[in-house]
Amino acid sequence: MGMDAPPISASTTPESAPGGLRRALSHALALWIGFLLVHLVIGALALHQGKGLGDVYFVYKPWALMAAQGTEIVGVNADWVYPFGALVPIMLPLLLGADNYVGGWLTLVLLLDAAAFAALVVGRDRRRIVAAWWWLGFLLLLGPVAVGRLDSVAAALAIVGLLWLAVHERAAVVVLTVATWIKVWPAAVLVSAVVALKSRWHIVVVALVTTAVIVAVPLIFGAGMHLASFIAMQTGRGIQIEAPISTFWMWQAAFHVPGAAVYYDRELVTFQVSGAGTELAGSLMNPLLAITGVVVALLGVRALHRGTPYTRILPELSLAIVTALIAFNKVGSPQYVTWLAAPIVIGLVYQGKGFRTPAILVLITAGLTQVFYPFLYDWLLIPDPGLVAVLTVRNLMYFVILGWAIAALWRTRHAAEAVYDTVPTRVWPFRAPVAPVAGAALREETP
Repeated sequence: MGMDAPPISASTTPESAPGGLRRALSHALALWIGFLLVHLVIGALALHQGKGLGDVYFVYKPWALMAAQGTEIVGVNADWVYPFGALVPIMLPLLLGADNYVGGWLTLVLLLDAAAFAALVVGRDRRRIVAAWWWLGFLLLLGPVAVGRLDSVAAALAIVGLLWLAVHERAAVVVLTVATWIKVWPAAVLVSAVVALKSRWHIVVVALVTTAVIVAVPLIFGAGMHLASFIAMQTGRGIQIEAPISTFWMWQAAFHVPGAAVYYDRELVTFQVSGAGTELAGSLMNPLLAITGVVVALLGVRALHRGTPYTRILPELSLAIVTALIAFNKVGSPQYVTWLAAPIVIGLVYQGKGFRTPAILVLITAGLTQVFYPFLYDWLLIPDPGLVAVLTVRNLMYFVILGWAIAALWRTRHAAEAVYDTVPTRVWPFRAPVAPVAGAALREETP
């Protein structure tokens, strides 16, 4: 794997002096009890009145049943809003029976999160322990939507993929590519890896081969252009009420400005906003999103050529591109906040306290999201000015996070500034790098 700046052992970092509380929180039993408690709480909240699991009840389950019966297989013989790979996690809960589909879904998310959590905490390096507790706090603050959407599956896979990059690059890229074929956003992580790592062509080849294997399955069964239908369906939709761009019209609707209103799109099963200029704004968002993504990626290339270590570029560029995908997106669903977890986790693992600011900002963003979704969502549909104000602050947080990430990429830094950066050398289930890492001295972390 092409990593260049020599990271050091976590035992020599300023964060290494453990106190009694730190030792207790680092214990495997405490970590896994915390994991189970958090998932029990958000699972119970999701099951309460079915809020937070609406897509699982009314969207995923019908898709799964139709596919199982062979009447309609979305992405194969019908257009679909998601990439074809999303059909796999949607079908898996049927293994526990159609009547227990919701329980099967929550079990699937629990198991995937447990695998990601194990990859994060096994070995108990101190920075990884901090990242693990941060992730649990993030899930708790975000609430039911953290387990009630396909984004939950992609987020867990993205965390695993980023952690594996240092020890088994091929497996990491396969996982990240699979995640991209479930929800498109993990492609931002792959782009960041291509920019940050010397082995970029190896990453591209593995991603392309994995993609070829995935798309071969629906094509064999005659999917044709249905396979790419998710692209057109996403670009052709209106402005969803939670998207940052919708804020202007949400305030108009809240104060009953003629023409501004919240309406329900039955085809896409989303609430969108209408008003003077929304069609024009919606048509401009897709090119603006693409341009922003390219500009941010070029900032990563600039940082690379200025000698910024990959331990800085990878998490910061991942965070910047992912945040841009949300901030300039005309959809902006509440579950999109889960996209931010993987870049923050790897940033905390690599940089420790150096990534504290965006970690706090993302926690605030998650908490603000749960304020209006799911339990007070009906008030946002009115729309109530108080909740529109919360939504406005939450949307502004995206731009604050994006601003931090861009500023971090822009700063000129040298390898000496990354002297306390660390890269894991053991990530479950891999015990050591598969092959010697050229130009990088990865050292053992100590618990």
